[in-house]
Amino acid sequence: MKIRLGIIGVGNMGSGHARNVLNGSCPDFELTAVADINHERLEWCKKELLGDYQCFDTAEEMLESGLIDACIVAVPHYDHTRYAIECMQSGIHVMVEKPAGVYTEQVKEMNAEADRHPKVVFGMMFNQRTNCLYRKMRELVQSGKYGQIRRTNWIITDWYRPQAYYDSGDWRATWSGEGGGVLLNQCPHQLDLWQWICGMPKKVYAHMHFGLWHDIEVEDDVTTYVQYENGATGVFVTTTGDAHGTNRFEIQMDKARLIAENGTLSMLEYDETEQEWSKHNTTPFATVGCHEVAVELDGLNEQHIGVLNAWGDAILRGGKLVADGREGINGLTLSNAMHLSAFLGREIELPFDEKLYKEELMKRVAVSRRKTSGKTVFADTSNTYGGNK
Repeated sequence: MKIRLGIIGVGNMGSGHARNVLNGSCPDFELTAVADINHERLEWCKKELLGDYQCFDTAEEMLESGLIDACIVAVPHYDHTRYAIECMQSGIHVMVEKPAGVYTEQVKEMNAEADRHPKVVFGMMFNQRTNCLYRKMRELVQSGKYGQIRRTNWIITDWYRPQAYYDSGDWRATWSGEGGGVLLNQCPHQLDLWQWICGMPKKVYAHMHFGLWHDIEVEDDVTTYVQYENGATGVFVTTTGDAHGTNRFEIQMDKARLIAENGTLSMLEYDETEQEWSKHNTTPFATVGCHEVAVELDGLNEQHIGVLNAWGDAILRGGKLVADGREGINGLTLSNAMHLSAFLGREIELPFDEKLYKEELMKRVAVSRRKTSGKTVFADTSNTYGGNK
């Protein structure tokens, strides 16, 4: 039995998903329809994505066609929740590309709609959760064997984008088109992994630069400090301005230290917890004994294909999703809190004032620029499918 699949938006991500289905990498699915309001993208599909599927000018036409059982939403950020909800109301299983949305109020509406349609299998495209490195970090942290988290640090600056990248689409790096910059476009996976592995913080204080390295209006350089419920602290640093950046994720626990970098996971295990050792140690400048531990990984990193195959298994056989769609709100909560902190210049405590965040965001949308045919367009919140991430 095959699941008849439709895709809303056939830009970079949507066309990539289409290829994975058409080449047989996702055997539970057959591509039967795509929709894009950009006619050029549909013509491109007909020439480049050879297969027996139908093209639609609007998502609504496709959803009403009776040709699909499941749908991938791969459009610009503001419309993620809108089309996910339309799928649910049509009884169509839905997979949403990251981020879940632009602001948490709209994502809460999407999640509430999902709860009203329990037979609809709702997934989020958090493909980095399939990476064995991050799965193992989560397993080790949540096992409790090494005590509580004391500190988390993630420097993820290998997102370099030249100005030509931002000039390639009028929706890019604008408040009206994307709703944010590096946090909304490049970092949703890392924000999701950060909370998936370490849990949600209670306080967020972000220092953010808007258009520091590029001619854009949204953030391209971010440093955020967080505090957790148990008193632990964390720092998240990201940018699209470092020509040769770094990706290093470090977690310090009571009895171990984990470092993920350059595709490897290293672990130092302490002979006893720092607290226990410090109680009986009498030597100034000494430190707790430790030893390297070889971390065994299963080597699997199935990425987008893995997420789609798990989704197909959940639809047909009741299997487990890589990420339930409702979980998309967690990483977005972090990025919204970071933005609000930068907008107001102060620490933000979670849960934060979501209405205030939306008000502050819409102030920026109202004066947002979008480059269209050499002209600057203000307060244009329309989106076109086919936006490459």
